[in-house]
Amino acid sequence: MALTGSENAPLPAPTPFAALWARLKAQLGDADQQMVQRLAGTVFLIRVIAAALAFLSNVLFARWMGTFEFGIFVYVWTWVLLIGQALDLGLATAAQRFIPEYREHGLVALLRGYISHSRWIAVGVAIAIAASCAGLVRLLTPHLDSYNVIPLYIACIALPAYALANVQDGIARSYDWVGLGIVPTYIVRQLLLTVLMAGAYFGGLPVDAVTAMVLSVAAIWLPALLQMVVLNRRLGTRIEPGPKGHDVRLWISTALPILLAESFYLLLTHADLLMLQQFRSPEDVAIYYAAVKTLALVSFIYFSIAATTAHRVASYHAAGDREGLTTFMRRAIALTFWPSLVATAVLLAFGKPILALFGPQFTEGYHLMFILAAGLLARAAIGPMERFVNVIGKQRVNALIYGGAFAVNIILCVVLIPPLGAAGAAIAISTAFVVETIALVVLMKRQMGLDVFVWRRRT
Repeated sequence: MALTGSENAPLPAPTPFAALWARLKAQLGDADQQMVQRLAGTVFLIRVIAAALAFLSNVLFARWMGTFEFGIFVYVWTWVLLIGQALDLGLATAAQRFIPEYREHGLVALLRGYISHSRWIAVGVAIAIAASCAGLVRLLTPHLDSYNVIPLYIACIALPAYALANVQDGIARSYDWVGLGIVPTYIVRQLLLTVLMAGAYFGGLPVDAVTAMVLSVAAIWLPALLQMVVLNRRLGTRIEPGPKGHDVRLWISTALPILLAESFYLLLTHADLLMLQQFRSPEDVAIYYAAVKTLALVSFIYFSIAATTAHRVASYHAAGDREGLTTFMRRAIALTFWPSLVATAVLLAFGKPILALFGPQFTEGYHLMFILAAGLLARAAIGPMERFVNVIGKQRVNALIYGGAFAVNIILCVVLIPPLGAAGAAIAISTAFVVETIALVVLMKRQMGLDVFVWRRRT
């Protein structure tokens, strides 16, 4: 509703979101306001659809495959996610620095070179790593459970496509083509896999881990190749043909610290499941995975706020606006924590019937949700602070914090999983999240003088 009347007319007290948006508008022009609103809405909608689709797919796969085969698939797929995210060497994130910079300064040859070479570098590295992983599987075959060997071999075929999609995502986001960047990964890939699995199930094929991995490879490669065709076509309308420059040393030296921080984060969030598989049966892995994925819906709030606020924090920091930075961070923290608290309470209240969707035996993991909730709420209590730390130039310290949290996770998994099983894995990851939260709070307090905890002491 439009405001009219005297400038001195009293205004209602701003809501947290209104105050946050007012800060955004102070930094942006009219065109940028519309762009930020549109992109934030797009990301939000895609993540909602993706979360719902992924959850439904996991429920269907668990029912079609059974706990044993589903547990094998989850274990192997976790390795794909863990290795795949690091294959681009950080070039996907670095694209969001170099592409705007080259466009701004008219360095068209370097622009062409980055767009082309970054993909070739990532795919080349991925092929080499995939071959190494296949060789490692061959070497370790006598020590691996026989049912894991073939799915692990098949998983290696997916890695180059994963790297290609990651870099193309970064390039697309650099041109504000958010849909092109994330829809193939979050929507098309999952939807295609679900359709293919349904075809196998209703077609009478054996719906086991081997079948699931073969179909997963197809579901990764096809969207990545389609994304490449569409991306190249769009880029052709923006960049005229010509020579390609390169500055590979600068690209890699910039990307590797980003890769380090992102890798520690991935290790931190996947190590519990991988360690559980070493000590427990595929059935236990499947039940734990269902509990994690059910409660992980809370993380959607966390990542949505991060996607729409991290770049604004960078703007406040670069402008030296300490007051604006502090206010914006606190609003972002509040917008992360309170919705996360409500979502967690709802999921815990209905946890048993939700887990029962996977199958009756999956309700055995209900108690795990309470343990995992503690860690998720600890992270939410400081908002997406690790993203904020990266954009204000503290990425090296951030990498150390993640490294420490990862070490805590691994040590506790080794100590707690043998006697406690899945509960030990849940305690380990939640404790690691608490350690990460405390470390980030201390870092921001000592180096920036900012109290970033949601329940900060008021002065």
